[in-house]
Amino acid sequence: QVQLVESGGGLVQAGGSLRLSCTASEHIFSTYNMAWFRQAPGKEREFVAHISQTGGSTYYTDSVKGRFTISRDNAKKTVYLQMNSLKPEDTAVYYCAARAPYTGTYYSGYGYWGQGTQVTVSS
Repeated sequence: QVQLVESGGGLVQAGGSLRLSCTASEHIFSTYNMAWFRQAPGKEREFVAHISQTGGSTYYTDSVKGRFTISRDNAKKTVYLQMNSLKPEDTAVYYCAARAPYTGTYYSGYGYWGQGTQVTVSS
């Protein structure tokens, strides 16, 4: 059972930056694809970014391209989301998710989820 714990959320002004972290409990972290999703109040959860097992491949939703960067440190069993030039519309609860190899897509098939961390961007 993979457990994921997010941290790093908070309140920031528009244009500011935050870095989210998500640490996994299992040594097999390096074999999992990882992603960040977010859910704003009254909206469905949406995909934000994906990173492959080795970190060699990343993929982003259009609205965050050029502003957010996903990365991972397999030795620390941690995935990060660096968020720059934040906008009020980025306000949401951010979740990290893990997907076993050879399953699902960028957007689906994630079997493990963290508890979420709140990001609030004020205008």
